Amino acid sequence: MLDIMAIISDGIGGGLKSVLNIAIIVFPLMIIMEIAKDLNILDKISDFCKPLTKWMGVSKESAFPLTIGLVFGLAYGAGIIIQSAKEGNLDKRSLILVSIFLVCCHAVIEDTLIFVAVGANGFFLLTIRLLTALVLTILISKKLPSLDKEK
Repeated sequence: MLDIMAIISDGIGGGLKSVLNIAIIVFPLMIIMEIAKDLNILDKISDFCKPLTKWMGVSKESAFPLTIGLVFGLAYGAGIIIQSAKEGNLDKRSLILVSIFLVCCHAVIEDTLIFVAVGANGFFLLTIRLLTALVLTILISKKLPSLDKEK
């Protein structure tokens, strides 16, 4: 009985420590994201990503939603992608390819730091995620025809 209590105690203690480590990473990132939005730093980051969009076979207008998804994750990325699609800034082909890329590789900063906090190798994790997303997106972009509406 004493062993079970020690196991439960260790489990709860370890879980709380992990949650604290994650909170130490996530809360500052949320604050930084809000500051970056207010200072238009995200626009500058998306300008930096425009060569990547060309290489991936997506429109240059995809750079901003792609950047948001990469940096802040699918929740924010999906919101920006939906907004861009509604505004007509993303063609269907780019929409599909950006979504495929972000399914494989999203929230690269936050997720990597969270996994590092629980003991993962951040460099290995980030490299595998980026390579998988790039290769898959480029391969699909070669096979995916234009999906513009035909009249």
